[in-house]
Amino acid sequence: MLTRSSPSHRMLVRLLVAAQLLYVLGVAGAGYATTAYGRHIVLATSPVDLHSLQYESFVRLRYTIAQAPLAAWRGPTPPQRRQGVYVLLDTGPDSLATVAGVYAAAPRPAAGQAVLRGWVTDVFAHSLGLRYNLERYYVPGDSPLRLGKTSPAVRVQVGIAPWGQARIEAVRLLRPTAAR
Repeated sequence: MLTRSSPSHRMLVRLLVAAQLLYVLGVAGAGYATTAYGRHIVLATSPVDLHSLQYESFVRLRYTIAQAPLAAWRGPTPPQRRQGVYVLLDTGPDSLATVAGVYAAAPRPAAGQAVLRGWVTDVFAHSLGLRYNLERYYVPGDSPLRLGKTSPAVRVQVGIAPWGQARIEAVRLLRPTAAR
């Protein structure tokens, strides 16, 4: 039996503290590595519902790449709900990422492409509903989103690490163009 003053007990406590420290450093290092070594893409969102900001500090983002045509499916069997997928993204002339294909296994991206992991939420007759775990965004208190200074055009910069982890790096509001 281990007592509080036994060498085995002290060693166990030290190992537990070291494991916790390594975990925290690993999470911080993964975030840094995603920003430093990852592929950076820009995603368009449909209008943001700001009503929820009255009650909480998060806003739900709806990406245009959350819907993909069923013809973009590149799997050996038909897609299923809750299936993990790899979405191959192309960068368009306006620097926005668009869906080039949805795969059951990780594809090899060419130059100018990126792969974002996600899962199928719905399978419709002609399209797929997709999620990426990037749909919730914390809005700081001084953000233009929180202050009501918003436009329907929101761009989200996402970093995708070489091992597939993705995270939101920045959210930008586009200024509405003046009517001429």
